[in-house]
Amino acid sequence: MGFTFKAFHISDEGLGMPVSTDGVLLGAWAPLDGAQKVLDLGAGSGLLSLMAAQRSNAQICAIEIDSAAARVCRDNFAASPWADRLKVIEADATRANALAGEVFTHILCNPPYFETGPLSAKPGRAQARHTGSLGFDALCTLLARHLSPGGSASLILPIESEPSFMRALTDCPLGVTQRVEVSTVEGKAPRRLLYALGHHKEGTPHCDTLAIRDTNGEYTARMRTLTQDFYLKL
Repeated sequence: MGFTFKAFHISDEGLGMPVSTDGVLLGAWAPLDGAQKVLDLGAGSGLLSLMAAQRSNAQICAIEIDSAAARVCRDNFAASPWADRLKVIEADATRANALAGEVFTHILCNPPYFETGPLSAKPGRAQARHTGSLGFDALCTLLARHLSPGGSASLILPIESEPSFMRALTDCPLGVTQRVEVSTVEGKAPRRLLYALGHHKEGTPHCDTLAIRDTNGEYTARMRTLTQDFYLKL
């Protein structure tokens, strides 16, 4: 099982963590210009790390709490063209010594966001999808702790999670610098939000919109431009 991009193959080996549009969007959109040291927070099978490796010359650290996912992530890294710039830490990122106080110029996170609803029967999948494993307060604390003063963090959330996330940001030194509303089809209400965060608490974020498909079901020109360096066929 897996998914093949132009430059690498992602295997999930039964983890129940297939390549998602959310992950591809975040990995293609994240503002990585000038990134030297990247953290992939809750890496899963390593998709975001591999996309960051393709888009930059940064050293990339992936941290993953689930043992099975961490093993698959290592295998995916080893099979990629950028194995020398990728490493995996199997640990709970919320533990104070997990990253030994390291700071990063960019942090990527496709965080768990299902605050209610049934848990998956697969423990790793449940951890990856529900905020019980990494709530927004803990996430914001981690981002603030490990983001360098001039760095940025990127994440994607369902639009209904925005109030909870913004409440968590209230007591955090980080602020939103970019906000993109993502709709599945042009003219439809947005379903996802792409955020960039930085050490800029005040000021108005740059706001934008993105539609994945047009009303004929084809990928929009913007979506094609954003992701064309990854997909074999789009």
